[in-house]
This record gives sequence, structure tokens and C-alpha cells, in this order.
Amino acid sequence: MKNLILLIMFLSFFSNLFSQPKSDINAPKWSYDKNIYEVNLRQYTQSGTIKEFMLHLPRLKELGVGILWFMPIHPIGELNRKGTMGSYYSVKDYKGLDPSLGTKDDFRDMVKEIHNLGMYVIIDWVANHTSWDNVWTTENPDFYKKDSLGKFVPPVADWSDVIALDYNNKKLWTAMTEAMEYWIKEFDIDGYRCDVAGMVPTPFWNSLRPKLDKIKPVFMLAEWESPELHEKAFDMTYSWDLHHVMSEVTSGKKPAKELFTSINKEKKKYPLNSFRMRFTNNHDENSWNGTEFEKFGDAAVPLAVFSATVPGMLLIYNGQEVGNTKRLSFFEKDLIDWEGKTLKPGRNNFTILYQKLNQLKKDNPSLWNGTMGGDFKPVKNNGNEKVLSFFRQGNNFTAEDERPGRKGKNIVLVFINISPEKQNVSLLRKDNLGKYKDYFTGSVVNFSKKSTIELNGWDFKVLIKQ
Repeated sequence: MKNLILLIMFLSFFSNLFSQPKSDINAPKWSYDKNIYEVNLRQYTQSGTIKEFMLHLPRLKELGVGILWFMPIHPIGELNRKGTMGSYYSVKDYKGLDPSLGTKDDFRDMVKEIHNLGMYVIIDWVANHTSWDNVWTTENPDFYKKDSLGKFVPPVADWSDVIALDYNNKKLWTAMTEAMEYWIKEFDIDGYRCDVAGMVPTPFWNSLRPKLDKIKPVFMLAEWESPELHEKAFDMTYSWDLHHVMSEVTSGKKPAKELFTSINKEKKKYPLNSFRMRFTNNHDENSWNGTEFEKFGDAAVPLAVFSATVPGMLLIYNGQEVGNTKRLSFFEKDLIDWEGKTLKPGRNNFTILYQKLNQLKKDNPSLWNGTMGGDFKPVKNNGNEKVLSFFRQGNNFTAEDERPGRKGKNIVLVFINISPEKQNVSLLRKDNLGKYKDYFTGSVVNFSKKSTIELNGWDFKVLIKQ
């Protein structure tokens, strides 16, 4: 009987091993310790220009930004436009730059300066549809889907300002690939965030990636969740499921432990080196569903800490670093509220919070992305279901990292109170005991079997094993 049980366990282990989805791509080496920051140029400054935005680059460097993702920079369609200024995602010319942003030389200069500051650049790409007056509508009308009367059609009824491209036409594949190669060759960008990537055939993305990588190793982000996109094309996908669970947990529809359930499901569904993008807000959520304060209330801050410490890459949508309280209009000029809001008295402001979260990741390889990061394990506590407790652990210090105290295992232990009431929690695992440094206060914490942590409502602690 004992041998039978061992055989079953052995077969189960190897079954899970071989059922794990595989990936043929490798993310650029520079991307493993990075976060990502989304830039809405129209709403960023009064002028909305590249030149005025560049004045913010030193501040973003100080904030600890790794990758700058720019929402679409192309000329915006005028035919059937929504609102006064139109949608950034209604592209009129894939090789053009929206003149309201400045010139191509301005963009080239900005990319160079971003690189000089040690940051990276990806731009938004809309491969599924174009504006009604895109140059291809006259030069290559066969690139588009049409109705029974031979007229162009929107990809979705509500998206009346755009028309759908037809990927059954392989000439479209060639033209789209050439357009995407153009921005890498001519402007030295580092990759793309691909809009509604799952609405474009996966074989197109699979054929595209090696062609872009031949120019330079690129970083590719898909606005989608399908695991298959990681196999040959994309480094990172959106973690919409986790974001939706956050909403259900903070509204009381689900217990806090469902956040762990969501992450553990990902482990089985995605290739091991998949990056998942974690966020409490982005441009779609902000404009249509509200700020993180509207959605999560006082939970917005602890959920930002959670997003920064679980496996994945943290997204900061511009303005979050000052506590922007505005829903930014999608089709009109609507400047970010750079005054923002502050945290409760005695707590760091949002800029310092995000700065410290960015530095936390850079300094602790167990929090790095993909296979370079450490294991994620929930910590068994005294049964307090209001407190999320977990740790990240990895043996991943590099040989060239010779800073003091940087040898051996890197362990980050996290406690997050997902409730408005004060909570007490103690640890039940022996291997979690020992000396830790509180990352946000600098105090030293010694865990013994009888140690208890007290957390105020919506409070958190991030502890580094010493």
C-alpha cells in the first residue's frame, strides 16, 4: 500500500510537471527587477507635449520608474471621432506621430534621454483596428473586414470610431510587422504594449516576436490574459482576474484568502517565466470605473503594497504617485490632479510610498519578475482571515552583487490587514521565525513562537529577513 501511494505521488508530480505550459521566449535581462509606469501624454501636462513631459523625467527616475509605457502616440482619426479630441486608440497612421505631441525629433530625443537615465520605453500599439480615415483605408482597403455590402465595420458595436482589420490577409501581417519594426529601428524603443492582444490572431504575434528580437531584445506586454500568448510572443499579460478579486474582497463579496487562490491558479496556468502585471488602476479603470480610491476606499494603499510584493510587475498609472483623485476624461483634455491627496497623518505620502515600493523590489531579488523572483508562499498564521500573510524567498543573489549582507537567501515577509479593524496575528511556522527589519520603519523585529503582530485597520508590514 505504501509503495502504491508513493507511485501515485510520483506520477502526480510528473504529470503536473509536464502539463505546465512552456514558453520559447526570454524576457530582456534588464526587465527582471523593473516596475512599469503608464504615461498619458495628453493629460500629463498643460500643453500635453513631449517636451513638457521631459521635464518630469528626473522626477520619475527618482521615483524609481523602470519602464515607461506611453499610451498611443500616433495621429488620431477625425472621421467618426468621439468627443473633441478623439480616442488615442483610433490610429490614423502607424508610422506617424500626433502633431499635438510635438515632432519625431522630440520623440527621438526623449527616448535617448530616458535611456540615458537608465529607464526603458515601450509604446502602445493598436493592431486590431484603425480609425475610419487611416491611410490604409484608401491604400489597402483589402486589409479590413467588411459587411455584406462591402462597408467597413467596427470590431465591437460600441467602438464606432474605429474599424476592424482582417488578419486573413497575410499582406496585412507584413505591413503591420514593418510598421512595428519602424519604431524600434528609427527611434530605439524597447518594445510594445499591445492593445486587446487577444482579438488579434496569436499566430501573428508569434511570427512578429522573433523579427523584433532580431533588431534588439524587446519587452512585450499584452492587454489580455490568455496563457498561450506567453508561449512565443509576450513577456507580460494583465492580471485582470486578481484585480477583479481585489474588488470582490474589499466589497465583502469574497474572503481575503481568495486573493491567494487567484495567484495559485496562475502558477498552474502560465509558463514559469511569465510576468503578470499587477495594478490597482490603469487608464481604462480610471476613466470608466473610477480611481483606486473610488473602487477600494481605504484598501487602496494596502492593495498597492500587495500588488508590489506578490509575483509580478507593479504598474503605476500616472498620477497614482501623488494620489490623483480624478477620473481622467478619455476623449477630452483633462489634466491630472497633481495636487492629489495625502495619506493619513503620520504616514508617508504617495510619492514616498511608491518610491519605497520600487526600491524594495530592486533591492530584494526574491521580489523580481518571472523565474528570477523567489517562491510565493502563504504563511500559516493563527487563523486570522482578515490578515494576508505570505513570504517571498529565493536563492537568487548574483555573483557580482557584493553589497554587505547580500549573501544567502533573500526573504521578504508581508502582512496586510484587509479590514478596517485592528487585528493581531501570530506565526505558526518555525521557518518564519528569526530577526527581521521592518522596511517602512527601520525597526528590528524578532519573531519567536509567542510573537504577535498588531496591525491597525488597513495597515501592513513588510519585513526583510536579516
